[in-house]
Amino acid sequence: MNITEILTNLWEQSGLHAMQIENAIMIGVAIFFLVLAIKFKFEPLLLVPIAFGILLANLPGANVMLDTTGGQLGSLGQEFIEGSHWYDSGFLRILYTGVKSSIFPCLIFLGVGAMTDFGPLLSNPVSLLLGAAAQLGVYAAFLIAILLGFAPNEAASIAIIGGADGPTAIFLTSRLASHLLAPIALAAYSYMALIPFIQPKIMKLLTTEKERKVEMKQLRKVSKTEKIIFPVAVLIFCALLLPDVVPLIGMLMLGNLLRECGVTDRLSDTAQNALMNIVTIMLGVCVGATADGQTFLQMQTIKIILLGLGAFAFSTAGGVIFGKILYLITGGKINPLIGAAGVSAVPMAARVAQNEGRKYNPTNFLLMHAMGPNVAGVIGSAVAAGFLLAVFGQG
Repeated sequence: MNITEILTNLWEQSGLHAMQIENAIMIGVAIFFLVLAIKFKFEPLLLVPIAFGILLANLPGANVMLDTTGGQLGSLGQEFIEGSHWYDSGFLRILYTGVKSSIFPCLIFLGVGAMTDFGPLLSNPVSLLLGAAAQLGVYAAFLIAILLGFAPNEAASIAIIGGADGPTAIFLTSRLASHLLAPIALAAYSYMALIPFIQPKIMKLLTTEKERKVEMKQLRKVSKTEKIIFPVAVLIFCALLLPDVVPLIGMLMLGNLLRECGVTDRLSDTAQNALMNIVTIMLGVCVGATADGQTFLQMQTIKIILLGLGAFAFSTAGGVIFGKILYLITGGKINPLIGAAGVSAVPMAARVAQNEGRKYNPTNFLLMHAMGPNVAGVIGSAVAAGFLLAVFGQG
C-alpha cells in the first residue's frame, strides 16, 4: 500500500468525508446551546449536558448512538449488524436504555423530592389551584396536535411538554409514542432551560404594574408532622386515583419523606446531591444525543418544537390568569406573578416570579410564595401524565 492509498483511506474514514449538512446544522445548534448555558447562564446544569450530547451524536463516524441490535437505526443510519450484541452498540445508546425504560426520570424525581420543601404548599393550599391552572397548556396543546393530524397517543405525548417537566415528558412518551421521544425530550428540556427568557414576556403581557407590585404576607409555619404525613397521603391518594403515575409520584414522595422524616439524612443528602448530579449528567447527554441531524431535522420535529412552545406559553398564561382571578377574589392580596410558577420546573419558575416581582417592587419577596404553585406543578404535571396514560395507554 503506497502513501496515496493510505491518505485516501484516511480521508474516506474521516469525519470530514462523512460530514453532511444535517450534521453541520445540529453542531451549530449544540454550540448555540453551549453559548446560552455558559455565557448567558441559561440553566447550565441542563443545557451543557444536552448540548454536548447533541454535539457527540452529530460528529460523523463517532457512532455514539449506533444501535447494533436491530429495531432502530443508528445515528448515521446503520442497520442491524448480524451477530452483534447489545454491548457492541454505541456507549450512549447503551446509556439511553435508562431513558427509554424511565429509570432515569424516576431517579430524577427521587432527587427532586429530596430537594423539595412542600411547606409553602401546605401553608397556602390555594397554591394547588395555581399549579392545576398552569396545566392548561397540556390540554390546549393536545387539542391543537389532534387538529394538526397527530394520533391521540402522539398528541398526548407532545402536550405534556406544557408541564415544563422533562422527566415526566420522557416517562409518558416512552409509553405512548416512543418514536417521538427524541424531539419531545429535547423540546421539554430546552424550554425548561429557557424559562428565564420565555416566561417574563408572558407575565408582563398579562399583568398590570399594580398587580406586579403586590406584596404578600408571610406564610404560616408548617409543623414537622404535616410534612411527614403529606408525602404518604399524596402517594396513596394518587395511586388509588391513577395507578399509572405511581412510578413518578412514588419516587417523588419517597425522596421528600427521606428529607422530612429526620432519620435518613444520609440518604436524603445522597439523593439531593450525588445521585441527582450523576443522573442529570447521564439523562442530559442521552437526551441531547437523540437529536442527530438525519432523523431530527424533519417537518414533524419542527411541529413538535412549535407545539411544545405553544404548550409552555399556554401553561404560563393559565397560571398567571388564574393568579389574576385570585387577586380579584382576595382583594389584591395575591400577586398574579406567582401563578407563572405553577409550571413544574423547580425552582426555576419560582425564581423567575421572584425576579420579576423585584423589578417593580424592590422590597418584594415572592420566592417562598411562588414555591407553593411551583411544587404543586410537579404533582400536577405527573397527575396529568397519569391521566393521559390511563386514557391513551391502552391503544
